Amino acid sequence: MTQRATESITVNASPETIYAVVTNFEHYADWVSDLKRIDVVSRDEQGRGLEVEFRAAAFGRSTTYTLHYDYSKAPRELSWRQIQGDLTETLNGRYTFEADGDETKVTYDLEVELLVPIPTFIKSRAAYRIQTQALRELKAQAERRQ
Repeated sequence: MTQRATESITVNASPETIYAVVTNFEHYADWVSDLKRIDVVSRDEQGRGLEVEFRAAAFGRSTTYTLHYDYSKAPRELSWRQIQGDLTETLNGRYTFEADGDETKVTYDLEVELLVPIPTFIKSRAAYRIQTQALRELKAQAERRQ
């Protein structure tokens, strides 16, 4: 069963700054604690990461997955869908960025389905942890760059 979750945070940075952070895949390892490796597999005609492979810590082991990014609503939204994964069947999501004065509300929507059966409450906690940690780390990195 697919687990869906949404989490938001307010960041003291412009939507453009936050968008620049989340699309700079080569530097994710500088600020995302669970990532071990990031490889941009392909780029679009504007040089943006189109397919990106990640190796991350998950459930006490490492997992590898490849995401395909959609820039059609840039810069107010960045979405992705998983095209390959060893622990996850689905890992789709999006960030949305809503300016509010000098701050930006960042919302992270995530849809996860694991290949191995795990109780729903554990999947819910995992999705919440992924989102909360990702948003906190994104906030810290964007506010440093502001």
